Amino acid sequence: MPAPAVAVAIAQFAPSVDSEANARQIDRMAGVAAERGAKLVVFPEYSSFFVDPFDEALARHAQSLDGPFVTALHQTAERTGAVIVAGLIETASNPAKVRNAVVAVGPSGVLAVYRKLHLYDAFGHRESDWVEAGEIAPPQTFEVGGLRWGLMTCYDLRFPEVARTLADAGVHGILVPAAWVRGPLKEFQWQTLLAARAIENTVFVAAADHPPPLGVGASLVLDPQGVAIAGIGTGTDVAVGYADPDVVDRVRRVNPALQLRRFEVAPRA
Repeated sequence: MPAPAVAVAIAQFAPSVDSEANARQIDRMAGVAAERGAKLVVFPEYSSFFVDPFDEALARHAQSLDGPFVTALHQTAERTGAVIVAGLIETASNPAKVRNAVVAVGPSGVLAVYRKLHLYDAFGHRESDWVEAGEIAPPQTFEVGGLRWGLMTCYDLRFPEVARTLADAGVHGILVPAAWVRGPLKEFQWQTLLAARAIENTVFVAAADHPPPLGVGASLVLDPQGVAIAGIGTGTDVAVGYADPDVVDRVRRVNPALQLRRFEVAPRA
């Protein structure tokens, strides 16, 4: 029997400086997603805490993986039966900085942790002033519904090697928590890059952004041909798309690009 499709939700909201309120919002939205059948719910980057512009408050509100925010995500996962993926301001080795982490938490506990590799030192921003870049490490993946999922974050979208390493790790889908800052052509670039990562790797992509005024919104679930199958506009909302493993297999039979490529990805310092 073919494996059933997996309901994947994107949850778009604006995290605040109140980590407990953020956790309650996540719990509410995950409940809505679970009522609609979702087994996997993706929330934005910096879901645990966000301040604009960045300042010393980031480090003061950083938490460990066994801190109250991840504990709250675990409780939500236990209550809903879904895997929760969300951005965490994590304690760093440098006490003046934080790590921009993404955690995947299921009913059994933490399944994967990804620390952002490419910091947003672009478009007039300097994320590296406040954030410690993640170390190059094996791809962070986990399984939901018989499909393998991988993690990346926001600005990583502009570096196709990140998604390619996940494809090499055997993922069927890539999850992208983001805080995609608004600006000229930024919504167009967001949608184009998400579609490109889906098309070139023949995978599903689910991306959750902050809504305006900070982010562009436009959170999306795309299929392996880059077609949007679920989306949100500019508000706080939840949308559900279905990731069918048969679709991945079919697209890869027609377009075996991963098999035909002649280059591999190698890390650089």
